[in-house]
Amino acid sequence: MNLPAGFDDLAIRLRACRICRDAPRYGTPLPHEPRPILQGSPSARLCIASQAPGTRAHASGIPFADRSGSRLRSWLGIGEAAFYDASRVAIVPMGSCFPGQDAKGGDLGPRRECAEAWRRPLFEAMPNLELVLLIGHYAQAWHLGDRFRDGLTETVRRWRDILESPDKPRILPLPHPSWRNNGWLKNNPWFEAELLPVLQAEVEGLLKKDQ
Repeated sequence: MNLPAGFDDLAIRLRACRICRDAPRYGTPLPHEPRPILQGSPSARLCIASQAPGTRAHASGIPFADRSGSRLRSWLGIGEAAFYDASRVAIVPMGSCFPGQDAKGGDLGPRRECAEAWRRPLFEAMPNLELVLLIGHYAQAWHLGDRFRDGLTETVRRWRDILESPDKPRILPLPHPSWRNNGWLKNNPWFEAELLPVLQAEVEGLLKKDQ
């Protein structure tokens, strides 16, 4: 009988993965050496379902090791110690490796091979998850399916309905914390005024369970 793989075993295998470079299913091979980045454990209650590592994360091996990470932690209302505590917080990007940049210097989208190969078994190996934060449209499209029907802004605008739906674990859509989204935040003040207080209360409640 084939038993489900544990999280630690999956993490070891994922960190050795070279699908996007050696056997790409979509487009050209990854143009640099893969460096899969992942954080988590079977005991984690909160998961940050992000997009893909950026250049600084790729260089350091640490997820959200940039200004986006600083903003995300401020949204969550927690410091680095809690954020990088793998026993409580999982960080599972849609693509585990830095995908490279386009001709204008912007990050490419996450490689599709990664989610197809790894996403379902990773989430199955984290049975204690209670809340998954969907960062950006790639994660929202994957996790919400047909409910991601009208783009990121309208999906995030429906955050109350999504959070209160019967999903287990519960899910909450968020924009990406990139500084490139300053305009979006300015145009959607309800995000900081209404959603962030609820998000911070949810995160505080989850992390207190393990103290």
